[in-house]
Amino acid sequence: MTAAYDVAGIGNAIVDVIAPATDAFLAEHQLAKGSMMLVDAEQSAALYAAMAAGVEASGGSAGNTVAGVGSFGGRAAYIGKVADDQLGRVFAHDMRANGVRFDTPPLVGSAATGVSMINVTPDGQRTMCTHLGAANQLAEADVEPSVIEAAALTYLEGYLFDPPATRAAFEKAAALAHGAGRRVAITLSDSFVVERHREALLAFLGRVDVVFANEAELTALFETGFDAALAAVRGRCALAAVTRSEKGSVLVTADAVHVVPAAPVAQVVDTTGAGDQYAAGVLFGLARGLPLPECGRLGSLAAAEVISHFGPRPLASLKDLATSSGYRLAA
Repeated sequence: MTAAYDVAGIGNAIVDVIAPATDAFLAEHQLAKGSMMLVDAEQSAALYAAMAAGVEASGGSAGNTVAGVGSFGGRAAYIGKVADDQLGRVFAHDMRANGVRFDTPPLVGSAATGVSMINVTPDGQRTMCTHLGAANQLAEADVEPSVIEAAALTYLEGYLFDPPATRAAFEKAAALAHGAGRRVAITLSDSFVVERHREALLAFLGRVDVVFANEAELTALFETGFDAALAAVRGRCALAAVTRSEKGSVLVTADAVHVVPAAPVAQVVDTTGAGDQYAAGVLFGLARGLPLPECGRLGSLAAAEVISHFGPRPLASLKDLATSSGYRLAA
């Protein structure tokens, strides 16, 4: 059956506040460089007051990815929880402006829309402090069967393993997707998420077809070195797509390993969203039936675009970039 959507993403709907910072600022505020930590509303407000002037942009890992799919010219849908407030309306507008279907009912009369304070050091590394707010109120009932069953791939954000109640939404989505003959993908999201939920994530890999991870996340999951971790993940799912920063990425199946170089970028400005956009390229390619090496190269192209500027979503059309680079994107 033809898919109405290339990708349906499920994740934390977050608005990002992105500002430049020094290593000394991170140390002063006891922030682990390159990590994502959860904070409460009071901590979030205090950090916001201390940060340098920055920009606000709709974010959230899976939200960034489906926006990237839309930028490639793909058909995408998103399920995530915002509040019925100004930031929630901004988030919804931004998703729809990217051509993404987003109609999850907003949360009324409770927590505010989630916010992530992102400090970016001169080397382009991002350090995130996230107040989930309404985002972690996503419920099983928010997973719309008609969306999941109509998507070639359903993409799940590992950050949602933090609120236990949202795991039921993952289970429902995976069952719906596989029941409709579709594929399920998950991103491990962060090595701190892996450390907190290793056993649950390992068990859930049996429910997915594609896993996305960076090198640190994969080695943390299997508590071993990179080569051994690659061997271990091959037996857990049909495809693993593993990013390695400037070393590019590796796409691994049961019988093949594809090493894909990183796309060149003149200057790394902000690594926020790099993994999200890499996933966008790979997922778009998979949905359109492209060969795995080409899927990986589309991922590298998207990651290179997003790290060249502030913000977690493409500023240039990924479809135009891919076409000008010689890719023929299937309809």
